[in-house]
Amino acid sequence: MRARGARYGAIVAVVVAAGWFALGLRLEGTVNRVDAVPLPPISPRAQALHASSFVSDLHADSLLFGRNLLERSEIGHVDLPRLQQGGVGLQVFSLPTIVPLGQNVERTERSRFDLLTLAGIAQLSPTAWLGPTGRSLHRAGQLRDAVRESDGALVLIETRADLERLLSSRAEGGDATGALLALEGAHALESEPENLQILFDAGYRMIGLTHFFDNDYGGSAHGVSRGGLTELGRETLREMERFGITLDLAHLSPQGMGEALDLATRPVVFSHGGVRGTCDNQRNLSDEHVRRIAEGGGVVGIGYWDTAVCGRTPADIARAIVYVVRLVGADHVGFGSDYDGGTTTGFDTSQLVALTQALIDEGLGDREIRKVLGDNVLRVLSRNLPPAGTASD
Repeated sequence: MRARGARYGAIVAVVVAAGWFALGLRLEGTVNRVDAVPLPPISPRAQALHASSFVSDLHADSLLFGRNLLERSEIGHVDLPRLQQGGVGLQVFSLPTIVPLGQNVERTERSRFDLLTLAGIAQLSPTAWLGPTGRSLHRAGQLRDAVRESDGALVLIETRADLERLLSSRAEGGDATGALLALEGAHALESEPENLQILFDAGYRMIGLTHFFDNDYGGSAHGVSRGGLTELGRETLREMERFGITLDLAHLSPQGMGEALDLATRPVVFSHGGVRGTCDNQRNLSDEHVRRIAEGGGVVGIGYWDTAVCGRTPADIARAIVYVVRLVGADHVGFGSDYDGGTTTGFDTSQLVALTQALIDEGLGDREIRKVLGDNVLRVLSRNLPPAGTASD
């Protein structure tokens, strides 16, 4: 009887866990949606150009919901099969660690209620109870597990040597996809300077100082004070450069962005968003900030959702990209989808060739398009990543 009761208990536990996991998937399905838009007819030129280019995406939040990234899903925007179908050579997997209830692009206060805690409970995930640093380590471990189980199809990029091996493999006909870890908000360090080493050792190679709220590192574009960098923020930026961690300006306040650009000695990225020249709101970059990012050799990642480009079609995205090209040249813009980041997009990553076609339709030449597709991101990472090993020296 005792054995039978234990067996029934185990069955009930599995059923409950499966139910909670299904609830987590349904939750993701409501926030990471594809609302399909008409895609342009794909020309032979676009097909050939896309297939022969290195394609990079500076921002996707696909680690947040715990899906198996090695399996094709009908939910969300990104997984390895769809990355391969879309010809993506490098995907930056970014991780928010706190999302306040009621967050919005206009004004967000730090809240006692965190949406990621609620999502973690729905998924029966330990991230529900972990702090920001613990969440970062947990998700980094999940990505490493996926890399290990992928049989070489997904490779973690931590050094310039890793990037060079990936490029060499793809040049020889391989289809491995590189994965680079990023943090959306330095509050993941929990205001403890020594945590930067811990997160570097876990594989993080890109960090944005703020996300939706002002924190101990600086003012957010969506925060209350929208101030500049704090002393902790300045010191963290200096240490990030020493480690070989790229600064992401996305979500910083305009003042904080300017101060960060004053301090930066390496190229920076604005990983995901848009430009006010085509979509005017405080989430997006002014012409002045675009010019300053370009002056330092950096890259602006253009997003695929309404707030970024005032639309969801490939033409809307291409229009923003071409605006940056006309403003500062083709060396300083790329893709920054914000896939799986609580966004509704017009297509998923398997359909990226539609963006190559849209850039052709906007009149860009093949050399310019290759830079946009991924060469610009490669240049920045080749400059910023540590040369080899995982030590900060």
